[in-house]
Amino acid sequence: MKEFDADELAGYNGENGKPVYVAHDGKVYDVSQSKRWRNGLHMKRHQAGCDLTTDIQAAPHPADVLQRYPQVGILKKAAADQDIPPLIAWLLARVPMLQRHPHPMTVHFPIVFMFFTPVFNLLYLMTGEKSFETTAYHCLGAGIVFLCVAMATGLFTWWLNYRAKMLKPVKIKIPLSLLMLATAIVIFVWRTREPGVLETLAGASIVYFLMVLSLALMVMVIGWNGAAMTFPVEKK
Repeated sequence: MKEFDADELAGYNGENGKPVYVAHDGKVYDVSQSKRWRNGLHMKRHQAGCDLTTDIQAAPHPADVLQRYPQVGILKKAAADQDIPPLIAWLLARVPMLQRHPHPMTVHFPIVFMFFTPVFNLLYLMTGEKSFETTAYHCLGAGIVFLCVAMATGLFTWWLNYRAKMLKPVKIKIPLSLLMLATAIVIFVWRTREPGVLETLAGASIVYFLMVLSLALMVMVIGWNGAAMTFPVEKK
């Protein structure tokens, strides 16, 4: 059978009259006859000419639906595939969910904690209720811990599923995540040393509050770009 590399497979994307090929588990299938793959795009998410081994794990149908279509070749392993350490390869083979799910599972925690840190601080300033400010402090501490976990799993997922390609969302997510972590640590240390920093909103406390508000903005931008990678929007 014909052996395809990733670049060659990408050419069979259904455009300009070309057939529609997709790969799964090392096999290349011709899905040109499928109504759901017309124009090379499936469900406005999955582009033809790609390896769907990872993506199909989240599909509402089993992978064997591809066996309805003719196999036209095999997919050559990329160098990055061959460089996976044996221990990680063994772990991925026995726990397939690690190929896709660690980052999506962990990323929700820092999103919530970082977003609600400014929310509870706002409630404190509006009501004067100290428990809101204390809750914001606790959210910030938890956010720092889970942000570190999310960044570690994010780098792993980026390496495993995207072969560490410097995609546009990645160029935004990595530096902004580091900036958010640094900002959060500064705020946490500041609040630890000055528990009453927000008692009077003036002078340095305004700077503190603006830094807190920036957490919500940064987490929304990071989350938006992460979603753009997972759920790409078809451009008209």
